[in-house]
Amino acid sequence: MNSKRPVNLDLRTFHFPLPALTSIAHRITGVILFVGLIFAFWALSKSLSSPAGFDAVSSALASNFLAKLIAWGLVSALAFHFVAGIKHLFMDADIGVTHEGGIQKAQATVIASVVLIILAGVWIW
Repeated sequence: MNSKRPVNLDLRTFHFPLPALTSIAHRITGVILFVGLIFAFWALSKSLSSPAGFDAVSSALASNFLAKLIAWGLVSALAFHFVAGIKHLFMDADIGVTHEGGIQKAQATVIASVVLIILAGVWIW
């Protein structure tokens, strides 16, 4: 038995590179979007049920802080997930599949996502 193998890994002590962090965040935003579909489908169903339902949803999104926060969170998750998905499409096409290319694509993913998240915040708030 190799005694140099770590027995108990403490994930808080690891330093993950940026491509790994963007990959983990891509998975997390996918889960957020999946769970967020409950809110989105409820709002869609309510808004399509009647004119009063549409007014209720639109007024909640216009004036309720929590509704705006949820909407911004979902749009932000969608923005990051979309940009990271585009990054994966480039990887599938064998574009930039090197160590340096991975870091550059991760940096571009973060920058593009931050820009889209800020624009979504301006649009929603």
